Amino acid sequence: MAANDGAASPPLANRVILITGANGGLGEAVARASAAAGANVVLLGRRVPRLTRLHDELEAAGCRTPSIYPMDLSGAVPEDYDVLARAIANEYGRLDGIVHCAAELKGLSSLQNLPLEDWFTGLHVNLTAPFLLTRACLPLLREREDACVLFALDDAQRTARAFWGPYGVAKHALRGLVSILADELENSPIRVHGVEPGPMRSALRARAFFAEDPSTLPDPSAYTRACVQLLAGTDRASPRFVTLQPHSTAPRSLGLATFAG
Repeated sequence: MAANDGAASPPLANRVILITGANGGLGEAVARASAAAGANVVLLGRRVPRLTRLHDELEAAGCRTPSIYPMDLSGAVPEDYDVLARAIANEYGRLDGIVHCAAELKGLSSLQNLPLEDWFTGLHVNLTAPFLLTRACLPLLREREDACVLFALDDAQRTARAFWGPYGVAKHALRGLVSILADELENSPIRVHGVEPGPMRSALRARAFFAEDPSTLPDPSAYTRACVQLLAGTDRASPRFVTLQPHSTAPRSLGLATFAG
């Protein structure tokens, strides 16, 4: 018998995974981890040079050649998401998962002093865009025997406090979207999870915690192993809302205290 007979396939082998916000932070880290786990990754983001660099690095590492889909969610309209879904269908004929990592936080500000444009943009990128993108892709996801949609959340207690503005409002509403969507898809092949990573080094966090030393925080890649396991459906009993522990493959359920405040 050959030495590699019976070897397990990578957890995401041949799956097509769409990652938003893939040009940095958690999105880039999840894209790297998913590609390393055998997935065909579709890199969606607005910073094309960063997407191109990631594409080249994944290809050089021997991963499946990723696809780049440049898109600025702040200006996207419903038809743009339909075009995206058709492009994925034409290129791959399938879609097995979506990871919503794109986020918009220009900084902390009181609601009274917040520019109205920032309010509308924050709600659109952080809430409306994930809804529209998921809705456009649901027909493709339903065709799979097992599919998964992950929505990146943030600390509910912290973002319910002063100055978190449209980002905080949208992240709280996103939890409601996860609950409603998961209930509606309960008897479908699509699993829906809200995932809450802990603190990490990212440009978004730096805009809120500008006095913080980023070297004291883990890299976003510390939270990706559990994301890969959720996408793979390794544990179909995983809770709807999960906290991501650094370097852990075992997501932990969010307690009721998380929703306080």
